Amino acid sequence: MKIDVLTIFPEMFTGPMDASIIGRAREKGILSVTAHDVRAYTTNKHRRVDDTPFGGGAGMVMNAQPFFDALAAICGPPEQRDPARTRVALLTPQGAVFSQAKARELSALKQMVLICGRYEGIDDRVRQAWVDEEISIGDYVLTGGELPAMVVIDAVARLLPGALGDATSAEEESFSDGLLEYPQYTKPALFRGMEAPAELLSGHHEAIRRWRRKEAFKRTYQNRPELLMGRPLSVDDQVLLAEALGELGLDVAIPEKPKKKRARGREPRT
Repeated sequence: MKIDVLTIFPEMFTGPMDASIIGRAREKGILSVTAHDVRAYTTNKHRRVDDTPFGGGAGMVMNAQPFFDALAAICGPPEQRDPARTRVALLTPQGAVFSQAKARELSALKQMVLICGRYEGIDDRVRQAWVDEEISIGDYVLTGGELPAMVVIDAVARLLPGALGDATSAEEESFSDGLLEYPQYTKPALFRGMEAPAELLSGHHEAIRRWRRKEAFKRTYQNRPELLMGRPLSVDDQVLLAEALGELGLDVAIPEKPKKKRARGREPRT
């Protein structure tokens, strides 16, 4: 996958893009990340990329011209671009909140271009002509789009095939199936009077699975209850959720599992 970032601070991406999972993915050739300096595309002789806003107001607005030229150099003409293969996203507080589902969607692309704004934002003609979607990482304001871009890159990179040493790690993490992740423990089993759960030490795979699922339900209910609203549940999950809520001191009826019907034999022919 190829990721291009438009920014006036490309040096911010040097460390994070060379370390950990992203760095290894780049070394393997799974991922390419290039931070482009928007100033390199400006026609202003002083290399300015911003100006005062029309209509007045505080702050500065980033010019459309350097972004138009940078995007044309990276993506080609906008009318020839296929958004199913190359997606242009603007990092902005006005965007839709980023999620694991969106990260999974973006990881299927061949190329992603992330636009990082600064100051009071970017001339809206850039959005009108080039942007496929607007992404926010939360309801708060940051100095620029660079940190949100790094968040998006990190979340997407770990979903690329071969990026993680263990592919199941991405599948079991928080939000991957709509729930928060269960608690994790490692050696020693007893540490300063605190014991790891007996189920995890039992070696019984079904007991471990059920414990993890119940703990995921508990964490989700306690920290992000909205994730459970309207969620379709299997009968087994209904039982585990009821047990989990019961262990939290909530009085919930535990549904009975449907009994398996016995296969009826055919009448013998006479």
